[in-house]
Amino acid sequence: MNEEKASSRIKGIVVDAGHGGDDPGAVSGGLREKDFNLEAAKYMYQRFQDLGIPVAITRDTDATLTRQERVNKMKNTFGNTSDVLVISNHINSGGGEGAEIIYALRNDDTLARSILEEIGKEGQVTRKYYQRRLPEDPSQDYYYIMRDTKNTSPLLIEYGFIDNPKDVARLQENLLDYVEAVVRAVARYAGVTYVGPDGEVDNVYTVQKGDSLWSIANRFGVTVDALKEANNLTSNTLQVGQRLVIPSTTPTPPSGEYVTYIVKAGDTLYRLAQQFETSIDAIIDANNLQTTVLSVGQILRIPSNVTTTPEEPTPPATQVYTVQRGDSLWKIAQQFGVSVADLIAANNLTTNTLQVGQQLIIPGSGTVTPPTTTTYTVQRGDTFFIGNG
Repeated sequence: MNEEKASSRIKGIVVDAGHGGDDPGAVSGGLREKDFNLEAAKYMYQRFQDLGIPVAITRDTDATLTRQERVNKMKNTFGNTSDVLVISNHINSGGGEGAEIIYALRNDDTLARSILEEIGKEGQVTRKYYQRRLPEDPSQDYYYIMRDTKNTSPLLIEYGFIDNPKDVARLQENLLDYVEAVVRAVARYAGVTYVGPDGEVDNVYTVQKGDSLWSIANRFGVTVDALKEANNLTSNTLQVGQRLVIPSTTPTPPSGEYVTYIVKAGDTLYRLAQQFETSIDAIIDANNLQTTVLSVGQILRIPSNVTTTPEEPTPPATQVYTVQRGDSLWKIAQQFGVSVADLIAANNLTTNTLQVGQQLIIPGSGTVTPPTTTTYTVQRGDTFFIGNG
């Protein structure tokens, strides 16, 4: 069940609402491209947040961005590297019909093809996915968001034509369905469990360069044989872009013994144990976990007497813990079932060094019986500073 985090495939996503402010983009019949773009980008931004994928947005209002401002947000938010995905949302013009995807010269067509196929499944006419070169220098991309971002992996998505009445009708009715198709394709590409707006869990994975049946099986906590059987595979050979059905790792148990839970941002084993009135050890045993670290999108079997997933609980009261001699961040994190990173973030720590008597906020800890205080007689040479264990 040790599914990798989104950052293992994609460090982050920058969602771009094309044009904006003084630049309306394409205009037809009183409609402005920038308005469609903003609606699409804001929805996409929220959905990636829902899935726990690191995401930023270039503009979330009708703001004017210079070319350099837009590029800087694309390059600098998560870094100018190939594991940063840039998705620029647009509406086309020129009298054509349907959606099309442009991808950078430095990238392959795997994700572009997948996105266009998913948009087509939502009922939109699909045209093509392609690369476009600068006429005066064919070694360069035509669009500046691809040329100037250098190392990122950018896509320009044209959802339809603003001057085609059929497309306009579909865009006004179904634009967010098309955007959801993009989110779905990206989640599959990233190896993140896709959960739709209706709560339905997707079990499809898109094969990436370097993948093997073993690595995919290990990622999703299944066996190679189960993976081959679910996809009627007769060999271990995979192709980039191939889609695999991931067999369920959670058999349906008798009512009342287990519930299925999808890990969200901020979840810890301690918090889940409290929420479902069980123990950390019981969750670890039920899922054969080798680590207490959870990944967003990970599917867990939760031992519980609860027959349905409860509503989101009221956040528990925050526990304050007083550092004792011999404590370390790791030891305290283990004691309370949280991560060291959560402890550092909750207390704005800049070092792993603790002091006796220092008070730490335990994030999401609820009411925990504090450890018994022991008395210690200071010896010659003792100091208040404690190493990180």
